[in-house]
Amino acid sequence: MTHDHDDASKPEYMRRIRSFVLREGRMTPAQQRAFDEHWARFGIDYTGAPQNFAERFGRTAPLVLEIGFGNGEALAWASEHDLERNFIGVEVHGPGVGRLMNALAARDAQNVRLYKHDAVEVLENEIPEGTLAEARIWFPDPWHKKRHNKRRIIQPEFVALLASRMAPNGLLHLATDWQPYAEHMLEVMEAAPAWRNAVGPGQYAEKPDWRIETHFERRGLKLGHGVWDLLYRA
Repeated sequence: MTHDHDDASKPEYMRRIRSFVLREGRMTPAQQRAFDEHWARFGIDYTGAPQNFAERFGRTAPLVLEIGFGNGEALAWASEHDLERNFIGVEVHGPGVGRLMNALAARDAQNVRLYKHDAVEVLENEIPEGTLAEARIWFPDPWHKKRHNKRRIIQPEFVALLASRMAPNGLLHLATDWQPYAEHMLEVMEAAPAWRNAVGPGQYAEKPDWRIETHFERRGLKLGHGVWDLLYRA
């Protein structure tokens, strides 16, 4: 993507993200207002330097990272029902970030902070090694076409990077409703030296209670789509 000349004058969340194809939907007035009113509270501006998350949250607690939280439905629920842990959400699409911030503000959530930035760069530069108790990647873009498969986030290099950011015995939870991607995930993870399958070699997991069925998922199930969960420990 080309660089806007006036990018530097914009707040961090409005700057052009250049590391992937960004299919940004139009934000509603309420979603844009969320950035104006709530970003200072819930947002983390990407700086490229390691973050002190205990300072960010005002407490020390296990840290859960959700990559690609979409409209934030699952992250909002998880953070409300797991108050003992801190949650970091990473999503590049503005409407979903705005929607989630409005939901968090409505209940005065204390344990969630959000990035509107590329997850790989956040992992590489902002999350210190050995700090994540759990990472969640639920229903990432499957990139159906074979020539686009290389764009899938679950790749050997990425899961090795993720492993380096996990606390001892940290949990990685993957989920997809696209069988070819589920098989790809299983193949990548089973071959990853830093990870071990939490339910047994080569096995998919039953859906854990902590992953709620979202509207998106229910719609898929009605259409006859399967859903595959994978659980791995670092």
